[in-house]
Amino acid sequence: MSTTAELLKGAAELFPDEVVTTAHVRHLELPGAGRFALITLDNGLDHTKPTTFGPQSLANLDAAIDQVEREAADGEIVGAGLTGKPFIFAVGADLKGVELLGRHEDALAIGKGGHDVFKRLAGLAVPTFAYYNGASMGGGVEVGLHCTYRTVSRAVPAFSLPEVFLGLVPGWGGCALLPNLIGADRAVTVIIENSLNQNRQLKGGQVFELGIADALFDGADFLEQSLLWTASVLRGETVVERAEVDRGEGWDAAVARGRAIADAKVHGAAPAAYRALEIIAAAKDGDLQAGFDAEDRALADLIMGGELRSGLYAFNLVQKRAKRPAGAPDRSLARPVTKVGVVGAGLMASQLALLFLRRLEVPVVLTDIDQERIDKGVGYVRAEIDKLLGKGRINQDQANRLKALVTGVLDKAEGFADADFVIEAVFEEMGVKQQVFAEVEAVAPAHAILATNTSSLSVSEMASKLKHPERVVGFHFFNPVAILPLLEIVRGERTDEASLATAFAVAKQLKKTAVLVKDAPAFVVNRILTRFMGEIQNVIDEGTPVATAERAVEPLGLPMSPLVLLELVGPAIGLHVSETLNRAFPDRFTVSPNLAAVVKAGKRGFYVYDSGRPELDPEVAALLVQGDAVLTEEQVRARVLEAVAQEIGLMLDEGVVAEAQDIDLCLITGAGWPFHLGGITPYLDREGVSERVNGKPFLAPGVASVPA
Repeated sequence: MSTTAELLKGAAELFPDEVVTTAHVRHLELPGAGRFALITLDNGLDHTKPTTFGPQSLANLDAAIDQVEREAADGEIVGAGLTGKPFIFAVGADLKGVELLGRHEDALAIGKGGHDVFKRLAGLAVPTFAYYNGASMGGGVEVGLHCTYRTVSRAVPAFSLPEVFLGLVPGWGGCALLPNLIGADRAVTVIIENSLNQNRQLKGGQVFELGIADALFDGADFLEQSLLWTASVLRGETVVERAEVDRGEGWDAAVARGRAIADAKVHGAAPAAYRALEIIAAAKDGDLQAGFDAEDRALADLIMGGELRSGLYAFNLVQKRAKRPAGAPDRSLARPVTKVGVVGAGLMASQLALLFLRRLEVPVVLTDIDQERIDKGVGYVRAEIDKLLGKGRINQDQANRLKALVTGVLDKAEGFADADFVIEAVFEEMGVKQQVFAEVEAVAPAHAILATNTSSLSVSEMASKLKHPERVVGFHFFNPVAILPLLEIVRGERTDEASLATAFAVAKQLKKTAVLVKDAPAFVVNRILTRFMGEIQNVIDEGTPVATAERAVEPLGLPMSPLVLLELVGPAIGLHVSETLNRAFPDRFTVSPNLAAVVKAGKRGFYVYDSGRPELDPEVAALLVQGDAVLTEEQVRARVLEAVAQEIGLMLDEGVVAEAQDIDLCLITGAGWPFHLGGITPYLDREGVSERVNGKPFLAPGVASVPA
């Protein structure tokens, strides 16, 4: 038995539940070229269960390469290729098994095992080809990088090296091979920039344009066309030419760009991006084996660290828990929605109308207080559809149909008489919303769901004056509506099961991550963010410099600083939510007089950007009235985290959500909370804040924590 086989056999004992991928070898006669070996990766499951590489799967590929290697050495084949089952090439390492590793040497063995198998493809006596026929991620991309040539299907929907997003590095050749193939700058885009932008995926055409693949073919006959192209290459008729890689200043500039991206996204708080950049920087001299060794070390170190555990915890929340919302009623209770009404025609209402239109493809009608506003709202939706057409996201027939489905009317009776679902997005004031719902209830069918997009007001109070409060449900979206996945579905005191089930069914059609939330002030995300922001504002009011307060939370690696986030949300909205929570919980939520002054002055935020970077607006600085209590960054950070831990503990005691996992899911999908934190509760547990404030951790031992 070879050293690699022994290594993988030992590792396989640590992965008892691995979904094993087979590597089947078959032979083809390529026209004018000769006998060719094609290895197909397949885990025997349907396309919803992607092919992965655990130790036994790597051992199976290793055995297949044994066979191909013998055939190549004996002159029995002219080349070898690698492809996947329908719709899937391979999506990398079996992450379920990675979570089980408890020793550094075991983690090192996984990295070395993958390298030892994959690099054999580059060492065969014949050319090798990877045919990216479907979704390809992580190790799936990397195994192809070890081949001599690559083709990609135009239909590939997702292609990425997502490791940095999860808290790892591309550790089976990605960091060393990719920059040597396409140049450091393009490699930084794939490995660092795309990963840190919420795991942005490449399409098949982009893979070809970047130079990762040497040929691009349509999906219908992709493998056939790839094999014909392979024959042409082997006959010498097609010569693959690749651009020369810049190994001078361009390489160094690319690494510097990657560091700037990492600094902007994680502020040095997460090591994975920086470890990947170190390997890319060292790969400049083309010493691939040194790069592979560095990848092994980085993988082992990161597998044993807390960032990966948190990243996998967050990944599982988004991939699994999000698909089975805790507390959601039986789907069979949901009623069909064949027409949607939107009360309001402002920007938020128009974004909602566009989303319902695109996802449900049913008539959507907007109303407002005058025709000018209605026309503007309908015009916005139709203009956005034209933009989608211009980008090739939809065709002309789809554009025409969608534009015909959106209309606007002044008369609610005319617009909503046959609507199944009506959502309001009007001014955030209880009396206004109660009046709107009274008007809608008078004209909408008895079965129609009445949904509110309120960000902080009581759904139960909103429904309290209606004849049928049981059909009112909170449907709180996050801005920008088209991008942020979260939808907080709020159950009022009298909301019935059918209305709630319909709300969840609609959320699924909208492709949103729905979380069931109790009707409590500001629900989940806004309540936590307001407590978080409130403590920042408190320390500023008390005397801590703005810059110190902002820097204090940089170690969390949040996507933006608190006051930049306030600018995005809007100071007036932030003030309104803090006032709402102050009325509900005056002992914990304050209303900052400085924030009130900023809003009164009509300022859009605390900063100006004259130099391209945020600088405190002199006019805002003149408005600030501060005390003389100056805290250090460490003191500010401790105070903020303890406040957040206290609030989350109280929310869980109140039953605002089912479990701490739902808090994290909300923050990740609704506020862009970093994957490397796993949301917020794993971070608070790791830092000991949960225990210090609440006397216990939020999560059970071993969940999103560093192995003992």
